[in-house]
Amino acid sequence: MTTPAATPIDVLLIEDDPGDELMTREAFEDNRIGNTLHVVRDGEEALDFLYRRGEHTDAPRPDLVLLDLNLPKYDGRQVLEKIKSDPDLSHIPVVVLTTSAAEEDILRSYKLHANAYVTKPVDLDQFIAAVRQIDDFFVQVVRLPRIHR
Repeated sequence: MTTPAATPIDVLLIEDDPGDELMTREAFEDNRIGNTLHVVRDGEEALDFLYRRGEHTDAPRPDLVLLDLNLPKYDGRQVLEKIKSDPDLSHIPVVVLTTSAAEEDILRSYKLHANAYVTKPVDLDQFIAAVRQIDDFFVQVVRLPRIHR
């Protein structure tokens, strides 16, 4: 089945590991993903971006969030809970993209209403493929709400 060309979206990557951030950026560039990637490096900055506070007052409302669980200040679980409990943010799909394969983290993330849980592959090629699959699914396959910002 062929889908029409997707409209580029704003993706918020919440990631404190510079290596994982770089791999995600490379995946976007290598795959010519036309989406805009915004990066914040801890839970507090993530909430500032989402609520347009501080230096993020002009931040766009992201269409998709890629969320690491192990973050400084507020961990990813706290950020996920805040997003999914806020009526203004709860519609944003959140993909947990983390190194943890612990069943407890997977279950808790879904109980907090994560839209997907992906364990980060260690291999660069597999990591790029995983990011591409996330993009294919959330941009090419499913329809995201286009709420006016």
